[in-house]
Amino acid sequence: MIHIKELRSGLNIFKALSSEIRIEILGLLTKYESLNLNELAEKLNLTNGAVTMHIKKLEESGLIEITTAVGKHGIQKICYLNEDMLTVELKSKEAENLYEYEIKVGHYCDFHAEPTCGLATKDSIIGEFDDPRYFADPQHINAGIVWLSKGFLAYRIPNYLKANQEFNELQFILELSSEAPSYNNHWPSDIEFYINDTKLGIWTSPGDFGGIKGNYNPDWWPPHLNQYGMIKLLRVNKEGSFIDGCRISDVTIHDLNLTMKSEIKFKIAVAEEGNTGGLTIYGKHFGNYNQDIIARVLYDVTK
Repeated sequence: MIHIKELRSGLNIFKALSSEIRIEILGLLTKYESLNLNELAEKLNLTNGAVTMHIKKLEESGLIEITTAVGKHGIQKICYLNEDMLTVELKSKEAENLYEYEIKVGHYCDFHAEPTCGLATKDSIIGEFDDPRYFADPQHINAGIVWLSKGFLAYRIPNYLKANQEFNELQFILELSSEAPSYNNHWPSDIEFYINDTKLGIWTSPGDFGGIKGNYNPDWWPPHLNQYGMIKLLRVNKEGSFIDGCRISDVTIHDLNLTMKSEIKFKIAVAEEGNTGGLTIYGKHFGNYNQDIIARVLYDVTK
């Protein structure tokens, strides 16, 4: 089941469902369980190219999964439904007991970066491309975009809980993509998420997206570089850890052992094995969403 508690986190899913053809594809996969691209094209009376575009949107949203298999005519892509149920909460029941902060993507407290890498404010590049030394430049706190091929970025999250309160859920909303030289729309990268060195899970970014100007990129940003990412909602609560409602691990908020005295350090890292395709974080003035990293703390009152 895909469970959307925050409307903004469901943007990719809502966009995927805005096409009648993509709705038909989901209906066919519900009926037949799995179909390859040729079978879908035939049933929809479309070209393979047209179907591929729609399939990509559905895969990016998490609604379907694609695997490869060897068939009579070579390697085929097989499409399946990723989940059999989608639920959306229009009003959060937990909205009363929370606080929220927006943290600049450049306001990290720790880092490790290897080329290709760099960072920029809305006005200019900080230092030079592919020189990790500039990640320590004092201007880094003003960066609106940060990218690296290997390494991590860590952020401190304010902890203002009182003695009669306990953590219920942590949420992080941020725009992410992979990191390839120039850009590459098909450049998968396994991106890991940690709280205080406890790994919450992995999300695989499909690519380092370019070719179309990001909605909020400054005019000086070069068109041959990456342009935008995908908005993601990471949640860890009493049930587990989730990206856009899809479970990424069984790690719960209780497993983090957080109290009112705890430091909360949120780390985003490129996996050292698997799809090691880098990391880009987009903040205000870059990408398709005019925001930095939104961090939310939801809590219960115990007394």
